[in-house]
Amino acid sequence: MDPHAYPRRILLAVTGLTPQVVTETLYCLAVAQEPPWVPTEVHLVTTAEGAERARLTLLSEEPGWFHRLCADYRLGPIRFDEERVHTIGAHGPVGDLRTVEDNERAADTITEWVRRLTADPESALHVSLAGGRKTMGFYAGYALSLFGRPQDRLSHVLVSAPYESHPEFYYPPPASRVIYTPEGRPVDAAGAEVALAEIPFVRLRHGLPEPLLEGRTTFSTTVAAA
Repeated sequence: MDPHAYPRRILLAVTGLTPQVVTETLYCLAVAQEPPWVPTEVHLVTTAEGAERARLTLLSEEPGWFHRLCADYRLGPIRFDEERVHTIGAHGPVGDLRTVEDNERAADTITEWVRRLTADPESALHVSLAGGRKTMGFYAGYALSLFGRPQDRLSHVLVSAPYESHPEFYYPPPASRVIYTPEGRPVDAAGAEVALAEIPFVRLRHGLPEPLLEGRTTFSTTVAAA
């Protein structure tokens, strides 16, 4: 089913120390893609450090890269604020995924948010697994395989060198903007190539017991039921 046709369009990203994957993905979906897919809301699942970085770089007044992107390309209202930044850990925020327990908390948090956001029949969910630890991306993809519907999508954003993971690059601006590489070489951010690789996935939702679709669950419980 066409994701453009849904009134509630959600971008969910797992992020860590590189919050720019959010604006890079949003740029691809809402600006570079034809026809554009403009989300009505953005959600992040991240660590405590990732949440702070997202707040300071994306949602602040300055530099406020999310707000800049929306203004530069006139994207209209997209609901994205600190309430939609979900920190891993039900019993206190997790700073980083260093232990088995941290990874289990990450799996459960990601699974629960994918379940919640796919519970609304009027929504289409786009999940980006470009940010955060590799295990976070795996959990996001697996959770979408478990709960995803025909209108849901999964992707990874690709950024050309030397812009990938550059602390001053968040998206290609409509006008020239010079940034400097770690070697001190000036480059134009407007010349960056940013592309979205859509990832096919197997949808297993129809095989899940109804209680798992309707109530809070853990990653391991859901996998066992599938």
